[in-house]
Amino acid sequence: MSNKAELNFNGKTYELPVIVGSEDEHAVDISKLRGESGLITLDPGYKNTGATKSAITFLDGELGILRYRGYPIEQLAEESDFIEVAYLLIYGELPTKKQYDEFEKIVFWIDTIHG
Repeated sequence: MSNKAELNFNGKTYELPVIVGSEDEHAVDISKLRGESGLITLDPGYKNTGATKSAITFLDGELGILRYRGYPIEQLAEESDFIEVAYLLIYGELPTKKQYDEFEKIVFWIDTIHG
């Protein structure tokens, strides 16, 4: 698959980058479209518009999906505590027992100094 999409308008072709999201969804990056072509886009209700790129969060409001690093928010809320989720968001995986204990000491040390 190409990593570019082409838009043809008034005899000119504009190449637009295609990016791949954290859940293998594909998006056309139109951030330079207006500057290069003068064209804008129309997306009533922003149903096809991603607001930002994130390696941490996946959100689909219509389907009620919210994931952090691939974990459903419901699972994290029910099965994980603050230390585990903070570690996940920073390091990309849930901690082992040893990692949890070390990270917890750091978090509470920082809280003691700045709290």
